[in-house]
Amino acid sequence: MVTIIKNGNIVTGDQVFQGDIKVQDETMIEIGFDIDCPHDKYIDASGCYVLPGAIDAHTHFDLDTGLTKTADDFESGSRAALAGGTTTIIDFATQEKGKTLKEAVAVWDEKSKGKTYCDYGYHMAITDWNECTKKEMRDMVEHGIPTFKMYMAYKNTMQVDDAIIYEALRESNQVGALIGFHCENGYLIDERVKEFIRNGKTTPYYHMESRLPEVEAEAIYRLLTIGKLAKAPVWIVHLSTKEGLAFVEQARAQGQKVIAETCPQYLMLTRNCYGTPEGTDFETAKYVMSPPLREKEDQEALWKGLQNRSLDFVTTDHCSFHIKGQKDLGKDDFSKIPNGGPGVEDRVLMLYTYGVCQNRLTIQEMVMLLAGNPAELLGLHNKGKIEVGKDADIVILDPNSTDIFSVATQTQRVDYNAYEGIKRCGRIETVLLRGKVVVSDHMVLAQPASGSFQRREIQPVRM
Repeated sequence: MVTIIKNGNIVTGDQVFQGDIKVQDETMIEIGFDIDCPHDKYIDASGCYVLPGAIDAHTHFDLDTGLTKTADDFESGSRAALAGGTTTIIDFATQEKGKTLKEAVAVWDEKSKGKTYCDYGYHMAITDWNECTKKEMRDMVEHGIPTFKMYMAYKNTMQVDDAIIYEALRESNQVGALIGFHCENGYLIDERVKEFIRNGKTTPYYHMESRLPEVEAEAIYRLLTIGKLAKAPVWIVHLSTKEGLAFVEQARAQGQKVIAETCPQYLMLTRNCYGTPEGTDFETAKYVMSPPLREKEDQEALWKGLQNRSLDFVTTDHCSFHIKGQKDLGKDDFSKIPNGGPGVEDRVLMLYTYGVCQNRLTIQEMVMLLAGNPAELLGLHNKGKIEVGKDADIVILDPNSTDIFSVATQTQRVDYNAYEGIKRCGRIETVLLRGKVVVSDHMVLAQPASGSFQRREIQPVRM
């Protein structure tokens, strides 16, 4: 099957030009001007941007916390991804204590296979480091899962200590893997949570107070120190603070290999969302996520980090829980509120509206942050660019439309939108996944089986 996208403003990592793209089956086979073939299918992209399908490298679909499961599973989450212009997600397959990484992959395969609308891959979240896990790292890399995650937070459940981080980083260098880290000091959080609850400070406001910026910044500095000693690259997920970013920039200036991401919530929302310490409006629990929302000055620092390339890509950390029936499990105790928020559907237009349209980013820079950089750094070699030979994952964005973010119009299953009422510019008109139209006029046309597991391979970094 041949499809030609005509007259669009094609965006690559370094230029924008009006032209056509010829797609045959799943691949882009020609990019140029006045491409024409009789009897082919045409899509008119006049006046629109033509972008590579976005990659969200940080989602949590169908995640079981032990007390509840996320509102969005692979079916609803991947539909929302496509509706928002994201054609590939990478989810976190989480190892249970006492279980193997192979068993975790089997669990995530059961969650995802035949149910996922967009293309997908996994990172392996390690919670139980031992000799078996160490040996399995190589197996995962050979299976096409070269990226891992460790938590420096969540004491007694997922947190790993510094010695484990050092050993795991040394092993990652040997097997061609990259480890991402949730950087918060779990010991300090645990003590502060106990202190607040003991003193009757139980509202959602105190979730934020228990995880102040210093808690993230200290963990980032400690991780960078361990990474330097291990002579291994590190990847910092959902960075939220100016202090943490400053440590990353300092380490890079000294020659250390560091990858860092942030999320739209830290670019758009502030700690004001938590109200006051005595606040009785439990709706503020919508914003209970880890790390929590920060100050306006942190927001400004993160935008500068995107502009000067201190931050490599923007993900969502989509981990959605209904406010009613899930987040309200912590109505009388903020520590019992399930952590996380939605956003997989909103990321592309959020960055377009408040990055490109407000002259913080060029459209080319946006494309690199949402597609090109995660594809290159995380091993999605057929994705991330408008380029001959790449997968025909293509998004047509109409810049002339305006609307608002709203739960009333979203595809995400969760019962609220974190950006409710905020203006957005642009509209995702059409999405192709490997050459097939899967979204048209904001309607998801794909079937669950459309999504394909993506084997990945990253380039080892020697330090």
